[in-house]
Amino acid sequence: MKKTTLLNQALSEVVAGMGHGDLLVIGDYGLPCPKGVRRIDLALRPGIPAFLDVVETILAELQVEAAVVARETAERNPAVQEGLTRLLGGVPVTTVSHEELKEISARAVALVRTGECTPYANVILRAGVTF
Repeated sequence: MKKTTLLNQALSEVVAGMGHGDLLVIGDYGLPCPKGVRRIDLALRPGIPAFLDVVETILAELQVEAAVVARETAERNPAVQEGLTRLLGGVPVTTVSHEELKEISARAVALVRTGECTPYANVILRAGVTF
């Protein structure tokens, strides 16, 4: 039985298979999944699992060199923005429009849908290397 933090099999497979520069999207319940991008749906009911809980769990497993967040997040969802800032620590964050974030999502290895039902609770993580 797996001992590390991330227990979801599909998500573990995606993280383990990511290479340097690959993108992983973690999104709220309403973020559309682009055609051709694998969707890992964790949503059980509104709010479960919470976006920041999923981000925290993935960050424990994935080496991240950069992140992308929608500009609108800071104004429309300051709690999520503050949580992302705390969780990402020194990871460089690029802000783009929400529409641009959705366009970039089309290049992701996978999109993780959470149960988060607050606006602009989305982030794109770019995999780094551990050496």
